[in-house]
This record gives sequence, structure tokens and C-alpha cells, in this order.
Amino acid sequence: MNVVEDYTGHVEPGGDAARRTLGALTITKLSVGPMDNNAYLLVCRAQNEALLIDAAADPDRISDLIGSGPERPALRTIVTTHQHGDHWQALGAVAGANGSNTAAHPLDAGPLPVPPDFLVEHGDTLTVGDCTLEVIHLKGHTPGSIALLYRDPEGVPHLFTGDSLFPGGVGRTTSPEDFRSLLDDVSARVFDVLPDETWFYPGHGDDSTLGAERPKLGEWRERGW
Repeated sequence: MNVVEDYTGHVEPGGDAARRTLGALTITKLSVGPMDNNAYLLVCRAQNEALLIDAAADPDRISDLIGSGPERPALRTIVTTHQHGDHWQALGAVAGANGSNTAAHPLDAGPLPVPPDFLVEHGDTLTVGDCTLEVIHLKGHTPGSIALLYRDPEGVPHLFTGDSLFPGGVGRTTSPEDFRSLLDDVSARVFDVLPDETWFYPGHGDDSTLGAERPKLGEWRERGW
């Protein structure tokens, strides 16, 4: 697995992974599967402990990303951001191979192929080594969709949004009620409390910042998607 260290937020399907190195944490992004799903491997630099966000597909490629040998990080936790099948095709294989605990929101736990070891709600925290991630429930794309927030003490916040927020809009919804719920949660729990510099990492495609998307919130609400 080739890992590019010049992180831009863009990775190609089937291509290289891209790593961003923060003071205490590395974030490595990999596109997997036929739907260009993003899998994110977070590694605490001090403890060499890892957390994976969305074991979406291609368990062999994810295993290559984790690596082998004495420097391989210990994959303690796999978090599934929501219940849609394209986000958990490799969950059983990767969790089984690494002896990892799995986590998801209770409202989305039922369809998962592996019953979660931990159920997480809005306001809960998860750890990866010495680093803490905050759970943000964003109801609408699915009932139990979650985002994970890392507040870098040396830099900007980093937000992993699953399919709830993308550059250009919130995630797909199937009713006006679900759209309003999702946009209301994204507005109140993300845009209202986090700064423009917050970098966010979606479940598919390229990254963005809250500052780049904030001016469009009114347009999203008016168009209804």
C-alpha cells in the first residue's frame, strides 16, 4: 500500500492512501469499493493504537493499510458511521482479523453484520490511544448516523461526517421530515458550535471545511436537499 504524505483530501478509487500527520494523531484516508467509500485510519502517535472509521469494503486493502510487522498499530476499535451496507462490507473481516471492538449508534446497530461491542450516543466519547473523539448524532440520512470530532489541541478541529455532510450539501434523505431533521442537526450540532477552520472528512469523495460550506446553508434549506 502506497501512502502519500502530501494530504489534500482527495484520493482515487483503488489508488494510493493519503496521510495527514498531526501532533498527536495521524489520519490516513483510503477509497475502497465500487462506490468510492472513504475509510479513515486514525493512529495515536504516542501509543501506536488505531481506530478505523467505516470498514466499508476491500478488507485486503484495509489490512495492507494497517500494515504488518512490529510497527503495525493495534486496531482497537472500528466505528461504523451508519447502517447503509456500503459502509460495512469489510467490518466482519477486519474486526475478526484484528480482534477489534466495534461501535455504532443503537438506532443503526440492527442491520450491521457484527453486533456492536459498544453503543454510542450523542455526547459520548471514544478514545484512540491518548486522543479523544466526540460522538455527534446527526439524525436524518439514517436514524442513527453519527459524526466523530477530534479537537486537535495544536490545530483545527477534525470532523468525520459519514454520509451526513458533504461538500455541497447534507446527505441524501428520503422524506422532507428527514431532510429537516438532518439539516437542523448539522446546523445546530456542527455549524453553530465549530469554527470555519474545521476540516471535515465525508463518507465519499473529497474533504472540505465548514467555512467553505457555511454560506450555502440557506441555499440547501431552500432547495430541500
